Amino acid sequence: MIKVCLYGPESTGKSFLAAKLARNYNTEYVPEVAKEFITSNNFTLDDIIRIGQAQTARIIEKLKTASKVLFCDTDLITTQIYSRHYLGLVPPVLYELEKQVSYDHYFLFEIDVPWVADGLRDLGHRRTEMYDVFRQELVKRNVAWTDVRGNYEQREALIRAKVDELLR
Repeated sequence: MIKVCLYGPESTGKSFLAAKLARNYNTEYVPEVAKEFITSNNFTLDDIIRIGQAQTARIIEKLKTASKVLFCDTDLITTQIYSRHYLGLVPPVLYELEKQVSYDHYFLFEIDVPWVADGLRDLGHRRTEMYDVFRQELVKRNVAWTDVRGNYEQREALIRAKVDELLR
């Protein structure tokens, strides 16, 4: 089973493409479960821990039913980034949860598509800064990735080419 992570700042097409790619590959995807837990960016440390636990559990659950590839619309690094941003700290359990799932490949989404408000997104004015934070977290962990840029069709084609390569 190949696990890929669609990774990067908000409003870059990750959720849309995770679902679309899963349909195209006749497999499963894991949505960003935080969207099921919170309705605003006013959340607590307990909330962020529950989000991290639920995200990890959902990945493990979907691995049982996925076919060849599992598309993940976020990871625990992302949960850590937003915990640090909104709460000023990262609970240690998020680092432990991060160790439970490893990905075969990361796709880092560039911020070259229009930012779209959805009621929860609030960092449109800080996209460059947030992109740099996401990128630095991969660099810090020595994780290889593929840059994903262009319009949504170009993004999808780039990801499909790399996933096809991984499946060979």
